[in-house]
Amino acid sequence: MNTTTKVAVCSRSFSNNPILKKELLEKYKNVTFNDRGLQLKGDSLIEFLTGHEKAITALEVIDEYVLSRLPDLKVIGKYGVGLDMIDMAAMRTYGKKLGWIGGVNRRSVSELVIAFAISMLRNIPSANREVLSGTWRQHIGGYLTNRTVGIIGCGHIGKDLVKLLKPFECKVIVYDILDFADFYKENGIRAVSLEDLLQEADIVTLHIPLNQSTKNILDSNRLALLKSTAILINTARGELVDEIALKKALQENKLAAAAFDVFAIEPPSDQELLSLPNFLATPHIGGSAAEAILAMGRAAIEGLDQNEIPN
Repeated sequence: MNTTTKVAVCSRSFSNNPILKKELLEKYKNVTFNDRGLQLKGDSLIEFLTGHEKAITALEVIDEYVLSRLPDLKVIGKYGVGLDMIDMAAMRTYGKKLGWIGGVNRRSVSELVIAFAISMLRNIPSANREVLSGTWRQHIGGYLTNRTVGIIGCGHIGKDLVKLLKPFECKVIVYDILDFADFYKENGIRAVSLEDLLQEADIVTLHIPLNQSTKNILDSNRLALLKSTAILINTARGELVDEIALKKALQENKLAAAAFDVFAIEPPSDQELLSLPNFLATPHIGGSAAEAILAMGRAAIEGLDQNEIPN
């Protein structure tokens, strides 16, 4: 056991998990957990991390301002797979090391995508709202089976989703800036342009990171390419989609339905969007399966010891 290094755990989810707390304390004696459930950012984050050599972070923003004020911090173990909250250039500037393992929550997210797709195809959210309000009527939905599914981003989660779609005999098309030719061939997948994917797919699902090249990748012009019968699913990052344009498309029935687990600002405040009968919102639960939480937590713990200055 390490009895000298001080570790701070910013993540509320990690701090509330007795299994992860126990496993971390078996490796490090001096650990500060976020037991009060604080939403740490800016100066409050700096105050929490001050005096610690290592940290486990999740959705906390680790930018140049934060890093420049934490000379003692040497290592960040990332809880979760998204890296858009960490300023990599600043990490390099200040010589901070990152421990991160990609794809550890892939099954949790890909199963949620399947749940979203079936829920929207069968009108489950709107049917449930009607039952709760006293209305009893049948909604005619459709199969997931034999649909064309467009996957934007064929990384860890995209590839796992391909596996889950096989029993449904879906036609899968993908868009990715990388070429996974062998995987595409093995799974009978067709790689297409983003524009072709949007025009062909019955269900479009996003699985790409958020950065300057992907921010608002689905703007009003690209949303207009979708079929009026299509369903849009976002379990990646909120700022990938122009939410104002999305709301307009749903209101005008230019898009059949959408299911989002992530938003540009969380929690979202656009009640007009949230209350639409053809829109389903969840509070960023893509990685919140118990099994995924343990996998992400153990990866973060491992990252405290296995790490490097990011490229």
